[in-house]
Amino acid sequence: MLDLDFKSLPVWGNLAILAIGGSVVWVAGLQLARLAESIALRTGMSRVLAGAMLLGVATSLPEIATTVTAGALGNAPLAVNNLFGGVAMQLAVLALIDFWSVRDGPLTFFSPDPVLLLAGVLLVLQVALAIIAVSAGDVAILAHIGFWPLLLVVIYGMSLYYIENFASLETWTAARLPEKVLQADAPGDDQKESTDASLAWLMALFAFNCVLVLIGGASVSTSADAFSAQTGIGSGFIGATLVAVATSLPEISTTAGAIRLGAYSMAIANILGTNTLEIALLFPADLAYRDGPVMNAVDNSALLMAGLSIVMTALYLWGLLERRDRSILRMGVDSWCVLLTYLAGLGVLYFQSGAAGQSGAPG
Repeated sequence: MLDLDFKSLPVWGNLAILAIGGSVVWVAGLQLARLAESIALRTGMSRVLAGAMLLGVATSLPEIATTVTAGALGNAPLAVNNLFGGVAMQLAVLALIDFWSVRDGPLTFFSPDPVLLLAGVLLVLQVALAIIAVSAGDVAILAHIGFWPLLLVVIYGMSLYYIENFASLETWTAARLPEKVLQADAPGDDQKESTDASLAWLMALFAFNCVLVLIGGASVSTSADAFSAQTGIGSGFIGATLVAVATSLPEISTTAGAIRLGAYSMAIANILGTNTLEIALLFPADLAYRDGPVMNAVDNSALLMAGLSIVMTALYLWGLLERRDRSILRMGVDSWCVLLTYLAGLGVLYFQSGAAGQSGAPG
């Protein structure tokens, strides 16, 4: 009903909702980054876990609502393909943040925390298992719920545990730390002031901004979808790209907010945490989908985006290991490789969709 109401609005009405909703998501996302930093300081939580768990869950709220709704409506391709495509999209967002917000060097040079390597490896593990699940097929083990989504959500929970405990091992230490990272390790006056608030108040503010992200993100996604349909670009590649960019606003704003605080590791962990959660969301999608295991309804486009996300994650892992202090046009070499890989993948997806449409067309 909400979607029909949006489509009944004039084009300018959906544009206005898109702008207002995007503004709400942007402001709330900046506040979430600041509050996550304060909660991490108060609880002793690492910045990486705060980015992976707190920001990752908060920025995924619109995707959670979209995925569960699509599964309940029986639209398995929408529920699953949105998740696989979202993983690659978030990594491309990280490259854009590197260009937009980071100064005096690439993002990975200012992120010497070795636990990010573990987070990236665990993300590759999850995506690879999801590809195996699609290729092998799934079998219902309880009612209509399949085995693979349950395994993936268990691995997600274990990933959060290992990410938090890996920081205390001190098995890897960066040999060279940028001056900006050394300065960011000490909380500023604004951060010290925020930690004076009670933890309960910080959590309440965090929850309130999560609600704003959910409402604003849902409005942005629905109005963008209605706008693309009204203008004739919603039936193909451009419409899907528009909606994907619109739903990435929470990740963009929270990642940019973490960069402003000097929390570079939190910024990367936010994207990696969001991506691992995206794969784990296959479980609630399977719960909502009533026509059998949801993994059996995945098409080749989802496999393409899943494979692409593994390549993009590997490129950032390379950058985190090398930590090259070199930028090209204000962006790290690894970010350039990630962005160009994503654009190439979209090109392949575009021609794949066109070929599929021609093969399905009547002669």
